[in-house]
Amino acid sequence: MSAVLETESAAQAGNSPPRPFAYFGCGVLMGVCNVIPGGDSGTIALIVGIYQRIVTAISQIDATLLKLVVQRKWKESFARVDFWFMAPLVAGVGFGIATMGSLMHYLIEHHLEVMMPIFFGLIAASCWLVAKLIHKWGVAEILLIVGGCALALWLVHQPGLEHPPESLWYIVLCGVVGICALILPGISGAFILLIMGKYHDLTGVIDRATHLNFTGNDFSVLVAFAIGCAVGLVGCSKFLKWLLEHHGSATMAALCGFKIGSLYKIWPFQIDTTPEIAEFKHKIFKPIPFNEMQFDGEFWTAIVLVLVAGVGTLLLDRLAVQKAEAVVHDDPEVLPS
Repeated sequence: MSAVLETESAAQAGNSPPRPFAYFGCGVLMGVCNVIPGGDSGTIALIVGIYQRIVTAISQIDATLLKLVVQRKWKESFARVDFWFMAPLVAGVGFGIATMGSLMHYLIEHHLEVMMPIFFGLIAASCWLVAKLIHKWGVAEILLIVGGCALALWLVHQPGLEHPPESLWYIVLCGVVGICALILPGISGAFILLIMGKYHDLTGVIDRATHLNFTGNDFSVLVAFAIGCAVGLVGCSKFLKWLLEHHGSATMAALCGFKIGSLYKIWPFQIDTTPEIAEFKHKIFKPIPFNEMQFDGEFWTAIVLVLVAGVGTLLLDRLAVQKAEAVVHDDPEVLPS
């Protein structure tokens, strides 16, 4: 698929016909990655050569676009947001999320001992990926890594994240924060939702929808999350793009520290501290300290899963690194305006 999209810049300029099926396929891959904690849809976009085009299209959702829509200048509106590229891409993302969300919901509930090592390996290896995107190392970058790590450790220890609010405003907030994964390479939206304590709830909505058990409350949750995503995309895309253009190294340093600190949340060896509670969403799992672990077959199986997931992430990194280094650079001319 990467070869198919090598001429993406020419296609955007109108010198090459659009490839809706290729865009849809890219969207499916991004959607699947969005559901997996540690999966990075931004890296997928980099690999297939459409990352800059996505960021540019999203950044054009502004007052000028609204004015064109009000004036019913549909051709200009579609051209501004690169509609014939974004429409099949978004459809593919939705399809990928729908097909993968139900599976992840089942695996989290019934095979947590397998999934946590995989998540840990994905996130741990992606910390190295983000660190490689820090082009300028200095005191500021080191302090940002330490600060990001401390912030993450503080957040994952907050009691409120063990039983997060059920209110729709919190779902909106999750959408705002989680959608940043589409803008920042190396960051997993699903991982953010896992930290915020709403990953299982949202995959549950997807699971019930795919099994035609969609409820009114599920619809409210989905709408609230969609609103949050829309607000995040429109409100944060330009700011995040500016950060990547002008302070790429500092931004990546802070994100790297945050990911390192967040590893505590997905320590691969967990114990259920609430066995008397039947409903999974209300259970509380705590990491088992290293000095209390038993080095049995389950331990070594978890270690193998961590290594496999980590190596897989690093291999993916090798495919994406050239494009990633072009995007996250302190040169203000790297990303198109």
